[in-house]
This record gives sequence, structure tokens and C-alpha cells, in this order.
Amino acid sequence: MKLLLTVLMMLCCLFAAIPAFAQEENFSVPEGFDEKRENTSYGKMVYFTYPSQTTGWERKCYVILPVDYDETKSYPVLYLLHGIGGDHSEWLGGKPDVVIGNLVADGLAKDMIVVLPNVRARMNDAANPADIYSPEHFAAFDNFINDLKNDLMPYMAANYSIATGPENTAIAGLSMGGREALYIGLSMPETFGYIGAFTPAPGILPYNAEAGLFTPETLKAAEGYTPFILINAGKSDGVVGAWPETYSSTLTTNGTKNVFYVTEGGHDFTVWRHGLYHFAKNIFVD
Repeated sequence: MKLLLTVLMMLCCLFAAIPAFAQEENFSVPEGFDEKRENTSYGKMVYFTYPSQTTGWERKCYVILPVDYDETKSYPVLYLLHGIGGDHSEWLGGKPDVVIGNLVADGLAKDMIVVLPNVRARMNDAANPADIYSPEHFAAFDNFINDLKNDLMPYMAANYSIATGPENTAIAGLSMGGREALYIGLSMPETFGYIGAFTPAPGILPYNAEAGLFTPETLKAAEGYTPFILINAGKSDGVVGAWPETYSSTLTTNGTKNVFYVTEGGHDFTVWRHGLYHFAKNIFVD
């Protein structure tokens, strides 16, 4: 009897340590989760540019401010990254102001500042460049970690009322932006407590005889670092294949907890909005 009680207590402690979301089996979204509603207010979209010493260029960015943004308060921040052919405006097609605004209105997410940067960290940072699938273009995306740390985040701290620390800072992205969210989030444990990768692109691990940003042994959270990580995939995604699940299983093998799920859709905003909905519900939690 004592042994049974001990086992039950251990199980209770184990499940208590796992975020409630990770125990859910139904990754559905409510009807109209991404549609504007009457009598619901949505955050203000602001366009700005910031100087980047990393690129030697003035960089473009959007920020979505919470409803009734108050400079006397400090808000957590979500950096939301675009895909390989996009720029700072790509996520506008995913309606993050509406998805997150509805969650906040329903009491399912906290007020937050959402930053939509250009992840192509080089002087030629226009969308859909001629060298889109070149190593040089991939390197520009990987270089965003430097632009983010040294240029964009200091600009945000100087110009907006933000809360700092990993408990108040999240990063997520779609496709190539999902790859960068994993790379940057795991590489900056002192900064990011939440990582979302929606149909993340190849390159995190080695592929096609090319080195990855991590090896199968090093793809894991730093010791003592326990971020919330969400990875999703589309059932009919013919672009990134099995890489999202591979990243998830590798993290799990290396002892890093994460949430992975598959939903209807391909390599498109059907899946990316779906991922944003579930991610935004589970960041900046007490």
C-alpha cells in the first residue's frame, strides 16, 4: 500500500511539472478565432525603422501594441518571424493582431507587445530575392540573431515599455522563421523563455551533407534552462517534410521537453495561425 501511494505521489508530481497544455490531446481552435468580432478592441499596428550596425542599414519593422497601451506599465514581448521569401509584412497575412486580440479579450492570453521584424539581416533585405535558396541567403537569416541582440532589442527597450527577462520574452516564427526561432531561442536562454516553431524549415540539424545549426547531440536546452517549446506541422505540408517532428523527437531524446502536434493544412497560414493561437495561449503564464 505504501509503495502504491509513493508511486501515485511521484506521478502527481511529474504531471504537475508538465504544462497543462502539454497534456491536452485536442489541438483544436474555436470557430472564428482569426476573425474580427464586434465589440472587441484590437491592438494598434505601428510601423518604424531602426538603425542596424549589424547590417549597416536602416531596418523596417512593425509592432502591434496592446489595447490601451500604457507607458507606465511594462509588457511582455513576442518576436514573430517571417519565412524565407517574406519580410516584416508577411505575418500581416496571419492576422496576429486578431488572433492574439481575441485571446486577450477572452482572458486566454496576456496583453503583449508583438514585434514583426525583417529576419533577412543584410543590406539587401528585400523580400523574394534572386538568391533565395543560396547559402548566402540562409546565412542572412542566421545573422538575425546579431541584429536582434545588438540592434532591435535595444531599440525596443529604448522606445517601448517592455518587461525583460525570459519569463517576459518569447520568439516564434513560420517556416524559415521557425528555424530561426529555435536557433535563437535555444542560443539565448538568458533572454527567451518561450519558443514557437510553426512548420520549421530544414537547417537546424545537418541535411543534404550540409552542417546544421546544431548537431543531433547539441539540439537541446542549456542546463538549468526550461523553456516552453511548441512545434507544429501541417498534415499536407510538402515543403519541410518530416523536419518539424525530427526536431521535436531530437529535443525529447536529449531531455528537452516540448509540445509537438500535427494539424490540417499544408505549408501555409492555416497551420501558422493555428500554431500562433496555441502558442500565444501558453506564453507569459504565471
